[in-house]
Amino acid sequence: MKDLFSENSQLYQQARPSYPVSVIQEILKYVPERHFAWDCGAGSGQFTQLLAPYFDYVVATDLSEDQLQHAPYFENISYQVQSAEHTTFAAHSFNLITVAQAIHWFDFEAFYKEVRRVLKRDGILAVIGYGLIQVENKTINALIQDLYFKTLKGYWDLERGYIDEHYKTIPFPFKELEVPAFKMQYQWSSAQLLNYIHTWSALKHYKNQNQMNPLQALEDYFKREQSDIVVEFPVLFRLAQL
Repeated sequence: MKDLFSENSQLYQQARPSYPVSVIQEILKYVPERHFAWDCGAGSGQFTQLLAPYFDYVVATDLSEDQLQHAPYFENISYQVQSAEHTTFAAHSFNLITVAQAIHWFDFEAFYKEVRRVLKRDGILAVIGYGLIQVENKTINALIQDLYFKTLKGYWDLERGYIDEHYKTIPFPFKELEVPAFKMQYQWSSAQLLNYIHTWSALKHYKNQNQMNPLQALEDYFKREQSDIVVEFPVLFRLAQL
């Protein structure tokens, strides 16, 4: 499991999109007993907080202590620094395990071995994420596409390919459940959009190796145009029952 986001923990917590309640509601259809949930690779708790109202106790883990320190407080959530692949949890502890925008960083074989160890019989594994941002404004969308596919080409970690393929190509050796398509839509300011892009791991890699500002074209556009922006993300969603 990689940790690429500790340096930007506060920005990550503020700028990353939140998941729609409809996604957790879809998951809960298959989880009648809601005692214990584990949110693995929780980061700063974007998905963890959705679990809190529905479970007696939630454990959220991540390799980054700094990320977890920026997660929201709930009485029934315990934040712990642990790897995805090797935990201290007792066998058959959880009714639900979730992984949001993180599984592509895991050692799949080792993580799935841990899932089988700590998930209860008939328990649910939910793998969630979101794909490349789409912007209603065609000019802005074209600038982002150019940034993503051209400027930052070669700076994305190989694991990012699983997101580009909408998690359809990740190993998933379980009894899979069919889920509907979801999307996330928001109205953002230009500052929100730029902050989100600043959380991209490829942008960090680019800045470490280059002096040029890869966001110059976007920033110049926003100096001329200041209207709110409608953005949309496709939700990536795989669901399985043990």
